[in-house]
Amino acid sequence: MKKYIYKIAITVLSIGALTSCEDNLDQLPFDEFATENAFQTAQDFENGVRGAYLGLTATGLYGSSDAGSMLSAPDILADNVVLAQGGRNTKRILHDWNYNADITMRQFYIDAYAMIYRANQVIFFADGFEGDNKANVVAEAKALRALGHLNLVSVFGKIPTQSGDANSSLGVAYLTSADPNILPERLTVGETYELIAQDLRDAVADINDTNPEGRMGKDAVRLLLSRTYLYMGQWQNAIDATNGISTPIAPRGDVVGVWEDTNRSGLLFYIPNEAGILGNSIGVTWSQGNANSLIPEYVASFELNSLYASDDIRRDAYIFDGVNGGNPVNGIKKLFARPGGQNGLVDYKILRSAEAALNRAEAFFNLNNESSARAELDRVRTRRYNTPPSGETGNALRDAIRLERRLEFAFEYQRFFDIKRWGQGVNRTNDGDLADGSGTASDELTLPEGSNRLQLPFGQQSLDSNPNLVQNPGY
Repeated sequence: MKKYIYKIAITVLSIGALTSCEDNLDQLPFDEFATENAFQTAQDFENGVRGAYLGLTATGLYGSSDAGSMLSAPDILADNVVLAQGGRNTKRILHDWNYNADITMRQFYIDAYAMIYRANQVIFFADGFEGDNKANVVAEAKALRALGHLNLVSVFGKIPTQSGDANSSLGVAYLTSADPNILPERLTVGETYELIAQDLRDAVADINDTNPEGRMGKDAVRLLLSRTYLYMGQWQNAIDATNGISTPIAPRGDVVGVWEDTNRSGLLFYIPNEAGILGNSIGVTWSQGNANSLIPEYVASFELNSLYASDDIRRDAYIFDGVNGGNPVNGIKKLFARPGGQNGLVDYKILRSAEAALNRAEAFFNLNNESSARAELDRVRTRRYNTPPSGETGNALRDAIRLERRLEFAFEYQRFFDIKRWGQGVNRTNDGDLADGSGTASDELTLPEGSNRLQLPFGQQSLDSNPNLVQNPGY
């Protein structure tokens, strides 16, 4: 693991989008164990935790890359998109579920553990430091450590509610050490999730209510803890974790603007992405060009597009009518551009308050409290439709909650994980890549529940570097 997880060649890390253009992290040797001299003052610890946040924008995480990233992989692995003809076939190995130990999400694995390593250095050196910002910075580092491990175990491990044996199956190594030489073993899924939850409980207790833009505050960590408990099947804890979230759900009139960066309504955690500072064209993960001359990598599936009711504002916010080679396609608007701006250059939106209501709806339903479940579901629906549906009971209510989750978080890093944790497989329609469902369909349409390919394989180089790392079954 030392050979590639922690050995990151970083020269100068500008974090102007997180604070100001003048703050740099080149003082911290992130490709090796930091010395005590790197963490002497309160500002050193502020810089250190900003460096951990910056790790989220690496290519394998939310920074986007052709090798797979959190920006797109959860939808590409699932049923919300169709491979577009004429694109570059990026991430096709993921879309066709054709991954193996030689071709997998290795960059994601590397970048996630690199970010975790940065967080661990902050925590390690804070042990001997006393300063007004200590508790908050350590809480932020623990929240980032938890987020990194949650993403890792969601990709490479089962989700606790996925099957009866999920908790005893292998999760991931949970790293709490800043030692770059360790060769850790995988914990069970149950052990991994307990450590994620513990880090988040610690973070909730000590993190500031709000922090500077580009950093998490208490609302964001509460939401992450709620998601963790939801994945664990701890329904009451998933509800209780959201208590105190004060950021309101974006109203209907703000929804389009959220994704065009004209407002930040309902955002609990976002990272500004400005030209000349970060300047990452993250939207090219879905397409390039303009609406009338679009070069899409993937398009919204005909099925998903049809699920949006005519008065659902999310269709306008998430999907646009594009033209590729003279043919109409359902272009993906999330991450596409700011009005009149550079293609793909938009802020990273990582956590939103609508998830808290949908987490509560699902948890209440699983506790047989249908009235509360419906009320939470309607908190979202009244802010998305002119005439929102309501009144469902029983399995119809369960299905309505799942549908709204799909519609709300399409192209937003969750779909594959929801399918897994509900104990389902992936079932795509055979509709093609054009707007009316004609054209060419994706090659692979069905990934059965229980398939080993719901858990991705570790890369062979990872296995070679760490003899204690055990490959997932079937690879």
